[in-house]
Amino acid sequence: MQSVKNTIAENIGGTHTHSLAPKASQFSLDQALDQSGKVAVVTGGSEGIGYGCTHTLLSKNISRLFIVSTSEDVATDAIKAIREELGEAAASKVEWLPCDLSDWKATADVADRIASSTDRIDVLICNAARGIMTAQKVPSNGIDRHMAVNHFGHAVLTSRLLPILKKTADSGSTVRVVHLASNLHESAPKETRFESVEELNKDFGPNPQYGRTKLASILYARYLTEHVHSQHPNLLVNATHPGIVDTAQTNKWIHEVYPLGGYGMSLLAKPFKKDIMSGAVSTMFAATATEQSGQYIAPPAIVEPGSQMSQDRELRERLMKLTREVVKEKTGVELHDF
Repeated sequence: MQSVKNTIAENIGGTHTHSLAPKASQFSLDQALDQSGKVAVVTGGSEGIGYGCTHTLLSKNISRLFIVSTSEDVATDAIKAIREELGEAAASKVEWLPCDLSDWKATADVADRIASSTDRIDVLICNAARGIMTAQKVPSNGIDRHMAVNHFGHAVLTSRLLPILKKTADSGSTVRVVHLASNLHESAPKETRFESVEELNKDFGPNPQYGRTKLASILYARYLTEHVHSQHPNLLVNATHPGIVDTAQTNKWIHEVYPLGGYGMSLLAKPFKKDIMSGAVSTMFAATATEQSGQYIAPPAIVEPGSQMSQDRELRERLMKLTREVVKEKTGVELHDF
């Protein structure tokens, strides 16, 4: 019975669904820890779940917040909303940096720009993503856009920020890195090996394409836990599942691949979706409160094992070997791992 309650708490919106979780796994945004004196980076932080994270961090007194996203109009609207809801002081803490994460050289440049403009980073939330959409190669690197954005882009960003993340952690502060995954990681193709570019570009269909990137998010969090957290124990890296959330992905972009069938998600499922603040709960637990690393956390703060593939050490090592090789070949950018 508790497993059924957990499934509802993890995925479905509504006032009381999170209360179905075991008491030890309950968490609300009000419980997010104070962030005074801290600096955060949130990709895709100007809309959807990312905005829920941005809003929460600012409401908890974060001292400085970098938003990395693609649309100036959306970022402008987000900062305007922050100004109206939280005041000018909160809005003045936000710095928007334009970046398409599928452009790895630009992503490395943005990461370097952030690192050179602050002496600490306490929170890194890798939220931006290409959702359940058709396969599409990125012209600059020839990799399917799902993987190019959701995994490779965030690997470049995280890697380039690792020196300052480790420095902050080694100073005695707890640093929390969060990569947004999804229960759809379980739909990743069973033949996933992360052994070649050809494999990355094979079109398995929209759900498996997306699910494979979310598998990569969990694998990368666990890779960093083994290779970085083990040497810098104050640096925690986790992956989260947000649930089914009322965002542009579930309302608009789902129709790119399912023009008619997408209405099942955009309209029929609407009463069951979480709002963006509820969709940010598990991520904010991982970003402000957890003391553990290498976990896969579902809402509100339920630690799940994830699929067998997500626990496969050899698979995560192959993933990161291929990631380093492809990024270096395509851009000349070196990834920092340790």
